[in-house]
Amino acid sequence: MTVDVLAIGAHPDDIEMTSAGTIFSLISQGKTVAAIDLTQGELGTRGTPEIRLQEAAEGARIMQLSARENMGFRDGFFRNDEEHQKALIPMIRKYQPKIILTNTPDDRHPDHGRAAQLVTEACFYAGLRQIKTADENGQPQEAHRPIYIYHFIQDRALKPDFVVDISPYWEQKLAAIKAYKSQFFNPDSTEPQSYISGEPFMKFLEARTREHGHMIGAEFGEGFISKRMLGVTNLFELV
Repeated sequence: MTVDVLAIGAHPDDIEMTSAGTIFSLISQGKTVAAIDLTQGELGTRGTPEIRLQEAAEGARIMQLSARENMGFRDGFFRNDEEHQKALIPMIRKYQPKIILTNTPDDRHPDHGRAAQLVTEACFYAGLRQIKTADENGQPQEAHRPIYIYHFIQDRALKPDFVVDISPYWEQKLAAIKAYKSQFFNPDSTEPQSYISGEPFMKFLEARTREHGHMIGAEFGEGFISKRMLGVTNLFELV
């Protein structure tokens, strides 16, 4: 299976919080999108790995993803090293995306920055044909390097390099976030409170999305950072 875009997040729910609207927009354009979660979020204050996997599957259904997989890396303790890069390279070659969406290099959670570096380097090495990998059936894989890597903004108020207008998809994005019933605001939950479980955090997510939208004259937007300079062939493509 090959896709146009592959979203890779450190934890289940990272993708929904930051780029679900962009994914809905891509799907509406006829693009194919798959997702990979690096960990099961087992260090989270609420829920269990099993519950998180079920919620991630529901998020994938809502976002109409072509596929969603979990690498099973250790939450909090995975590293950007040879072992993890060699585990991720076959996944990049499997899906052969043109675009990668992943965590920002600088964020509140240390896993996010580490994931950004791991994904960036794995994407580069995936393009080297002297690194040999095989698919699930033991067949040799061809080298493949995505053209673009875009980092989604999560907790810290970072300045985006570009913003995607997701105004038509805000309610769908919210539905995808709420697939994680164990993690986000639920007045009936008896689990301990966490950084993201309160109603103020949901208001923050909406405010951040409105702020990014405001930057481009839209109601809702999702901002991304690019380490490469972006170019256009037509000034009238800019909004």
